[in-house]
Amino acid sequence: MNSGGVGGGISLYLWNGDLIWDYNISNETYQHHHDIEPLPNGNILILVWEKKNAAEATEVGRQELNNSLNEIWSEALLEIEPISYDSFNVVWEWHLWDHLIQDVDPTLANYGVISEHPELQDVNYGDAGNNQGPGGPHGDWKHFNSVAYNDYLDQIVLSSRAHDEIYIIDHSTTTSEAGGHTGGISGKGGDYLYRWGNPQAYGRGSEQNHLLHDQHGVNWISYGYPGEGNLILFNNNNGNNISAVLEIIPPMYNDNTYIIDSEIPIGPDFPTWIYSDGFHTQMQGGAFRLPNGNTIVTDCDDATFFEINPDNEIVWSYDHGGPNVMIARVQKYDDTYLESEFPNYTIGDINFDETLNIFDLTYLSDMVHGFGYSPTPPADINLDGIVNSEDVNLLIELLMNYD
Repeated sequence: MNSGGVGGGISLYLWNGDLIWDYNISNETYQHHHDIEPLPNGNILILVWEKKNAAEATEVGRQELNNSLNEIWSEALLEIEPISYDSFNVVWEWHLWDHLIQDVDPTLANYGVISEHPELQDVNYGDAGNNQGPGGPHGDWKHFNSVAYNDYLDQIVLSSRAHDEIYIIDHSTTTSEAGGHTGGISGKGGDYLYRWGNPQAYGRGSEQNHLLHDQHGVNWISYGYPGEGNLILFNNNNGNNISAVLEIIPPMYNDNTYIIDSEIPIGPDFPTWIYSDGFHTQMQGGAFRLPNGNTIVTDCDDATFFEINPDNEIVWSYDHGGPNVMIARVQKYDDTYLESEFPNYTIGDINFDETLNIFDLTYLSDMVHGFGYSPTPPADINLDGIVNSEDVNLLIELLMNYD
């Protein structure tokens, strides 16, 4: 599978440049593309295309495939736990294909009135790829281009450029629940909890309510920051050759469930804040709220990024432009970020998986022999300030007695 945003390789580096994990997610079923999201527990959320053939498309009521491959590439999310140097466990997954509706064939189980089910995806909305992609013919249907996680809500937000919408799903489900319509904190399984930007995609509203166009980089504003809990994103075509940064407040009840009317478009009607001042990028782009209330914005095509304050004044900017130079999106870190102390750790738990096992011993052995990894504090088993064979022997003893 090859089209705009195709990826595949994912690597994990220490800040000193040591490569500690590497894997390529690309096979006949799944192809990583666009984005990943590291989670607080050390796992990684990965966006993948999921290939479906013409027969599979017909089984769910899809009426047309718009490419000579005769395929439709749906979307899926894989949560992986990196293990060893080049392997992983899939610990959770979500598949859009489990949450479809159509109003064409009443003999199929997913037949229904689309406007009455905004929690589901109309399988016939939008083209299933075309024959003019950057990699040739393709079946990219939704073109998800970003994923972000909210630890407080245990929810995930996704962005679909092709359908001009953002979606929130529940991460508290089991994989089995994520494949259905019940379960998790929300009680809705893997269905959309919230969507916004283009209500015509679920049979409501009009073009006047169609507020997103080719957007990228949706994320939650961090708690403790001005606007905490709101969503912020880069709307690439907010007008004719004009991009904008939008901040929206999803309507919620006190129990953190979303207010979804049974007939009108899902709110809000308009963003709570918009910044647009003549910049434009057709590809990528991003915006992130900073602790002081400023916002850092990336203009991808021009390889520029700038910081604006709440009064919409540019207080800092940087131009990295040049021939064929683009920057997808940047984030800003405090100038003391890399000076912080080593994260909290357990002696012997070298890969931070909260378990002492053979993988820790493998990492330790590599550190002692200078193969791939520099010594780290969890590897200093005897706390003598040196990582050597004595630590290897001690870790072996710990593992033999570890219950």
